Amino acid sequence: MRTKLSLFVLGLVLALVLSACGPALSAQPRTLNVSGNGTVYLTPDIAYIYIGVHTEDPAIATAVSINNTQTQALVDALKNVGVATVDIQTSNFNVYNPQSYDKLTGLPTGTTYAVDNTVYVTVRDLTTLGSLLNTAVEAGANNINSITFDVADKTAAMAQARQKAMANASSLASELAQTAGVKLGEIQDVSYSDNSPMPYYYGMGGGGGAAAPNASVPIQPGLTQITVTVSVTYTIK
Repeated sequence: MRTKLSLFVLGLVLALVLSACGPALSAQPRTLNVSGNGTVYLTPDIAYIYIGVHTEDPAIATAVSINNTQTQALVDALKNVGVATVDIQTSNFNVYNPQSYDKLTGLPTGTTYAVDNTVYVTVRDLTTLGSLLNTAVEAGANNINSITFDVADKTAAMAQARQKAMANASSLASELAQTAGVKLGEIQDVSYSDNSPMPYYYGMGGGGGAAAPNASVPIQPGLTQITVTVSVTYTIK
């Protein structure tokens, strides 16, 4: 008898709780969520490049010595053409021993030690970029890759892209509300994300520091694209 009474009381309590929650649940506002995009195009004014020296020799000490000499010559040449010391940063130094094999027998033919030393260079005057690449090759660089063009100060451009994204989201929300036969209320939530400029790659590899042609390497920075995406939630009536 007590068990039945306890179950009845528990059921009554649950019913009262659910009935109390009913109005609150039904009062949840209806919402409309939209995404807006804003894109701004800029002319790059700075570039980042990986420039390296690769050397090989049967003797590890000789391979390192040759690489050290060529890398120092490369750094000195970069400084001589105006690159600041703070804009030259060592990004990789690697010593390894790839095995060589006979193509017919498949047997190892000996060990050759390889050394890589790469510096990350910031170029702040793009008009000098082509001649700088020639200088690097002439100084002994035989591994140049991943030229990335960028804009040093993107503050104003990012603000403009966010404004465009919000305007795009507002226009889209108004269009959808009109199509659905509802009215927009207040903004409930806003979030945004932005992308980094896409890198431009220029590859150069192969044998050691052969003389570069007299003409500067042709470089086309093009445009840098910045895109911002916003997500906006509106109440609807």
